[in-house]
Amino acid sequence: MTGAELARVWFRIARLALALLVHVPLHYLFRLVRLPSPWPRMFLASAARIAGARVKRVGTPLKRDVFYVSNHVSWIDILALGGASGTAFVAKAEIAASPLVGWLAGLNRTVYVKRENRMGVAEQINQLREALAETWAVTIFPEGTTTDGKSLLPFKTPMLRVLEPPPPGVMVQPVMLDYGAAGEDIAWIGQERGLNNAKRVLARGRRFRLRVHFLEPFDPRDFPGRKAIAAESRRRIEEAMVRTLSQPLRPFRFADDPIGYKAPAPAPKQGQG
Repeated sequence: MTGAELARVWFRIARLALALLVHVPLHYLFRLVRLPSPWPRMFLASAARIAGARVKRVGTPLKRDVFYVSNHVSWIDILALGGASGTAFVAKAEIAASPLVGWLAGLNRTVYVKRENRMGVAEQINQLREALAETWAVTIFPEGTTTDGKSLLPFKTPMLRVLEPPPPGVMVQPVMLDYGAAGEDIAWIGQERGLNNAKRVLARGRRFRLRVHFLEPFDPRDFPGRKAIAAESRRRIEEAMVRTLSQPLRPFRFADDPIGYKAPAPAPKQGQG
């Protein structure tokens, strides 16, 4: 890392710390007097800008009683989506153990899940229902991991059991995150550690655009069962990605053992086989 890059990292960390000092006390003050707090959403939007993202919202997000289903590229996704809509999130349980990130995620009513805890699905569904009731919107990333912005993995369905049957009045709204030309550089993929990815993103000199496309919502009652809901959500997100990229999606080139995804084998070179 060059001196200029290191300076950018620390400058942005200082700005993030200042934003925390402003937003967190105001959040606790609102909670103390039992008022709805806008401060987590405002902090997430500020953090996205500080990290270099220029977020543009495309389409209209439903304001309440909505289950957002989104593709997943980076930790920036959470800042952008939370800042654009005020949604709570479903996240891996490991995040809760992170001293700072876990605390911040808790302020935004994050619901934690364990991939290996198949016996605890009912408890996790109850947590999701409570989050919907309190925050009005919950986002899941059903791919189970981050990709490169030009791929879309199969959708996992366990967390969609909260929609079997759907709570009264709840809609599903697919979301497509588009980082444009910066997507592959921003993406947290392969063997890169989270801390290394964060430093690399914060060290960037150029800002990057991120379009958050809120696609047409649908009534989950029209697609009975979590598998049908997942398939319809994925179909809409894939169509939006293909339109944006102006080319078909490509197979994701990295394996992810925790979610059971196997990367496609490389094509044999010409003359082999």
